[in-house]
Amino acid sequence: MKRIGLIGGMSWESSLLYYKLINEGIRARLGGFHSADCIMHSVDFAEIEAMQQTGRWDDAATYLSQSAKGLYQAGAECIVLCTNTMHKVADAIIQAAPVPFLHIADATAEAIQNAGYTQVGLLGTRFTMDEDFYTGRLTDKYGLSVLLPDSDGRKMVNRVIFDELVHGVILDESRTAYIGQIESLAQNGAQAVILGCTEIGMLIQPEHSPIPTFDTTTLHVEAVIKFALS
Repeated sequence: MKRIGLIGGMSWESSLLYYKLINEGIRARLGGFHSADCIMHSVDFAEIEAMQQTGRWDDAATYLSQSAKGLYQAGAECIVLCTNTMHKVADAIIQAAPVPFLHIADATAEAIQNAGYTQVGLLGTRFTMDEDFYTGRLTDKYGLSVLLPDSDGRKMVNRVIFDELVHGVILDESRTAYIGQIESLAQNGAQAVILGCTEIGMLIQPEHSPIPTFDTTTLHVEAVIKFALS
């Protein structure tokens, strides 16, 4: 089994899911007392969030690159960034550690392609929805057409993530609002929707959505398990 290096804490609510799901997956495949060989550096999200809000992406890249380097020095055989938004600085992290970087958008796009979909909706933080580092990878590398909520919808989706989900707060009214956004995306042609923030799966389950959902957390975890056991 390969040793997994996890950069977590963004937020720890979803990092907890990563740890749980990875270990459950290893046990399901290997049985007995097996669990994952993994190391996690859980960062202080307050520092990262401040860098996001003030546009200090170079500082964030340095911060997370040092995290990746530390995991590599501790024996990690891959690097897993347990957040969608901070894949904005993925290139710097890749350069910091000479081991495979398992990109969350790749795991998601490959699952979408395997399911036969070509046009998908995307929910995430405003950075993930508004900037090209994520949607551009989906379109340029995988040929997917990506639909987004309108401006007000994006603001609501982002607010719920930062004001509620990263704090572990799950509200029925927010679920209803998210379902409304998914319904609008479906009406505009989305065949499925990407839950493009690692906390959204806490709020939206498949049964809540009128179209198929692709939860980036669970898809990323599956890619990690596959790598660890390869």
